[in-house]
Amino acid sequence: MSRVVRALVYGDVDLNLIDGSAVWAQSTVQALSLAGCTTRLVLKAPVRTGRLIDPLAGLPGVTVVRPHEERLVDGQRGQTLSPVQASQLLARLDREEPCDLLVLRGRRLVSRVVADGHFHGRIWAYLTDIPQSAAAMTEEARAELVRIAAASRQLLCQTEELRGHLEAWVPQACGRSVLCPPAVPEPGFPTPERTRPHDPLRLVYTGKFAPLWNTLPMTRLPALLAERGVHAELHTVGDKIHDDSAHPGFREAMYRALHGDTPGVRHHGGQSREEAMRIAAECDVGLGWRDSLLDASLELSTKVLEFGALGLPVVLNRTPAHETLLGSDYPLFVPGRAELADAAEAVARAAREPEARRLAADRCREAAGRYTLRAAATRWRAHLDHAFPAAPPAVTARTRPLRVGVAGHDLKFLTRLLDHFRALPGLDVRVDAWPALARHDPAASRALADWADVVVVEWCGPAAVWYSRHKRRGSRLVIRLHRFELDAEWPRQVEIDAVDRVVCVSPYYARRTLEHTGWPRSKVVVVPNWVDTDQLDRPKAPGARFRLGMIGIAPSRKRLDLGLDVLQRLRARDPRWHLSVKSKPPWEYWWIWNKPEERRHYDAILRRMQTSPLLEGAVVFDDFGADVPAWLRRIGHVLSTSDDESFHLAPAEGMASGAVPALLPWPGADEIYDRRWIHDDPEAMAEAIHGLGEPEPWRAASELARDQVRESYSLDRVAAAWTDLLVSGAQPAARSAVR
Repeated sequence: MSRVVRALVYGDVDLNLIDGSAVWAQSTVQALSLAGCTTRLVLKAPVRTGRLIDPLAGLPGVTVVRPHEERLVDGQRGQTLSPVQASQLLARLDREEPCDLLVLRGRRLVSRVVADGHFHGRIWAYLTDIPQSAAAMTEEARAELVRIAAASRQLLCQTEELRGHLEAWVPQACGRSVLCPPAVPEPGFPTPERTRPHDPLRLVYTGKFAPLWNTLPMTRLPALLAERGVHAELHTVGDKIHDDSAHPGFREAMYRALHGDTPGVRHHGGQSREEAMRIAAECDVGLGWRDSLLDASLELSTKVLEFGALGLPVVLNRTPAHETLLGSDYPLFVPGRAELADAAEAVARAAREPEARRLAADRCREAAGRYTLRAAATRWRAHLDHAFPAAPPAVTARTRPLRVGVAGHDLKFLTRLLDHFRALPGLDVRVDAWPALARHDPAASRALADWADVVVVEWCGPAAVWYSRHKRRGSRLVIRLHRFELDAEWPRQVEIDAVDRVVCVSPYYARRTLEHTGWPRSKVVVVPNWVDTDQLDRPKAPGARFRLGMIGIAPSRKRLDLGLDVLQRLRARDPRWHLSVKSKPPWEYWWIWNKPEERRHYDAILRRMQTSPLLEGAVVFDDFGADVPAWLRRIGHVLSTSDDESFHLAPAEGMASGAVPALLPWPGADEIYDRRWIHDDPEAMAEAIHGLGEPEPWRAASELARDQVRESYSLDRVAAAWTDLLVSGAQPAARSAVR
């Protein structure tokens, strides 16, 4: 990010009322400012209190747009903006002062902005109000999310669980979903030492008051604790009480509980975020306990993190997300169905057991340390660096943009590189997408050849032949050759004198290309495949180290049968081992299934899985799809048992995810991957994997594999090598093997 990036921020939230969504708007602006952005926050409603807005005053590059006060919208001054009004206003503000990204929160709002079409490709959508279960994900909702993903530059996901859920249902979200968890400010005041709790024990809750947040039952805790011999009082902060049609009478009952004479309840009303934190800091135990209906939520509670930043232990439900955050042995989980009596028991434990209270406080403090505003700014800076890369020096000296044409029938291996080229200042990128291997629009191809300064042809097939025969004088032509092309006639038909560079993805296939074609050595270069290490680097699911993974099992040379050999040997020692296969079935590829020898191969494999006692129930076939990063969270070891490969991305993607690779010695494997991961046969492979069965050896191998692939094949490094090749025609400096 070499220039100042301009951001517009709008949330479908009222900043007069403090809750998680309103705090999100404040935190997002603060983090963007720390990341170096010029940021305009547009308000949905007239602000009657400066509790959330005042802390933004004076932040570098921050402007608060007040549409009602500045008469930017029609209608009554006290009305909040509808999604339609907000979309129109944001487009108007952008026309007056263009933005680079529009950060939005709220599904209805984002859908409206997408439908209006003004910000296509610049939307960074923060979505939490989406269906969070299979039962709730209707086809209508899924279609809406597909439209949002297609129009967005990034989808900002609060948790890893939410990101995986979104990617599973919306393939268009894959590669665009990034983590953007809640951010909490570090206290701007000294937090008290809590050697002993107060008497009475001070419980605290801050935020909105809603039925599923158990805020009404919370007010009964002091009385219930008194029956258990614990003298306690409840401190509450906030002024947003939900009017919930599903719970008639809740609003009135909640108001009476807060403002009446409820024993042991002290209500502090609405406060600024800093003052709410000051009040909480003077308490002993935070309350994050909710109705068990929310246990499956894919969101992360901001208040738990705020309490943790203050060093407060928090009583909250035992859920998978909370166990991931705080550990399965966290002492203040509310068990079972999280009833009021269970919550009272957890609070009583905090009062009576100093060690439990101290351990809980330490865990909460440690967790909050990963979600500070500074950490959020670092994440934002990384996202922005990817989205807005610096211009190559050779391009900045040009009088006009460098015209880059990309042609081919299958561009799936270029997708993220294309995104990078389009984002680079000084490059103008156009694509000639051939509908089939040998079918295209000659007029469109001719126009691209006449226009471009440099043409990149993906695959050394008919498109490469055509462009080598229609190259414009003074332009450059780069062809990328993978593997299957060498067995066809196209390389011999290419006019090599018109080609400036032939890119191979591995040293072995570069040598094979030279031997097969006799082309000049100076024209053949190696630029490896890219691996989106940032997208793939996700926390592993429990039990991952006992699960093998294979990605792609067709045609038969992928050798699923050898993968089964490895699995069978491992399960003979330990039945915890399983194999997950992510692939299209071979019968979906007509050119494979038409061959009798291929059908015989897979028939034998399927019969073996049905009849082998060691393999029964041990192999899972998962749908082919783009959600590989989420799938790899469950995988501890990725196998490559092929007879031959040009590069084989699966081990590299697995390594980026923290899975340990295991390869058989197909030709050229040792020039791409470290020899320590390559084994002579399935027996040796199984023995090596078994040796990593304990947590520490597996974790050490996982970290080494992750570091290796990031060093050699990360998207940033490979994109830089391609940029050098396009801009200057220079020999790329990308490394060609993991070492």
